[in-house]
Amino acid sequence: MSLASGKSFLKSGHTPTLFAAFLYFDICFMVWVLLGPLGVQIAKILALDPAQKGLMVAIPVLSGALLRIPFGLAADHFGAKVAAIATQVILTIGLLVIWLVGIPSYHAVLGLGVVLGVGGASFAIALPLASRWYPPEHQGTAMGIAGAGNIGTVVTALFAPELAKMLGVANVFGICAGIMAVTTLAFIALAKNPPNHTYPKPFADYFKVLGIADTWWFMGFYGVTFGGFVGLSAALTLYFHGVYGLPAVHAGFATASCAFVGGTIRPFGGYLADKLGGIKVLGVLYLLAAATLIVLSFPVASFWLELGLFLIVMAAFGMGDGAVFQLIPLRFGKEIGTVTGFVGMAGGIGGFYLASSLGFSKQLTGSYQAGFLIFAALALLAFAGLTLVKAKWRSGFAPADAKLETVRV
Repeated sequence: MSLASGKSFLKSGHTPTLFAAFLYFDICFMVWVLLGPLGVQIAKILALDPAQKGLMVAIPVLSGALLRIPFGLAADHFGAKVAAIATQVILTIGLLVIWLVGIPSYHAVLGLGVVLGVGGASFAIALPLASRWYPPEHQGTAMGIAGAGNIGTVVTALFAPELAKMLGVANVFGICAGIMAVTTLAFIALAKNPPNHTYPKPFADYFKVLGIADTWWFMGFYGVTFGGFVGLSAALTLYFHGVYGLPAVHAGFATASCAFVGGTIRPFGGYLADKLGGIKVLGVLYLLAAATLIVLSFPVASFWLELGLFLIVMAAFGMGDGAVFQLIPLRFGKEIGTVTGFVGMAGGIGGFYLASSLGFSKQLTGSYQAGFLIFAALALLAFAGLTLVKAKWRSGFAPADAKLETVRV
């Protein structure tokens, strides 16, 4: 970003709200994927098989996906700030309960996963809160910064296994409850609803976006990029432990490095999309992700080589997230909160599929290959879909204001 562009960005929006959206998103994602990094310890306690492990880490992803719809509606109807505070209160209470009762059974773990899914729903609140403060020429950067809250998955993968080893699994949830409570107070102090947002309107109106074909295209595209990121973030600790025999803490470190790359590079994907065009950037990233997943589907003798490949595919998915959300605000204005909810739901479903399919692939075939190959095929399918709509989008998304010549699609 040039100095002039940076000054323009800082003057155009509301920095405290952007930071609050990032922080809120970050901590919510931290608790959303807790079961992944803690999966090795929980699996040992409950003696779970590969399919049960895969479902355990995938349930929060599915729950978060489905909850994005009602919370996206709440953000549009009542305001993003109120909706965000509600999710943080729910998570704080849920984490405290889990801390007190522990994890007595596999079904209790699945129930826990549903509660943690509220953290995943934060996506449908944080991004519209940030987006509505910024003009079209800075959407990719603003959405990328807010969306970089993905790195909450890094914090969990990095510290949760070691804390569980030192203090016990249940106490990790108690620590997270305290962090969530402090974050809620900071959010209340910093965040402001955007001045150009009017609400409420009839709930039925929110679902009208499903009658727009572009909504479904974006759902499919994000189902691959974010689905790949969060699915691997949830599953890789178990994968590294199972394939290479890494201890839970070391497997968590490896997963953290992958999640860090995928989370922190998201703003760069949005920035590239602002400069080069979201369609062009997204197409290249789909091909890169597909090619890397195909290579990963075959045995790799060296752990370090495999880790490098995972870093590449996570970078592709992370930048792809930023590119998708450079395009969405250019297509949708006042419906951005609702559209974000539906698109985010699709991303979560993609993550649920990837995380669970890796476990079922291992259970049924003794290998993870099928899970990787099918997701690679989905990335290629997304590239084909993008090729179909790019001409229409490049003409239809052109900004009406001649002053916005820097906006690229």
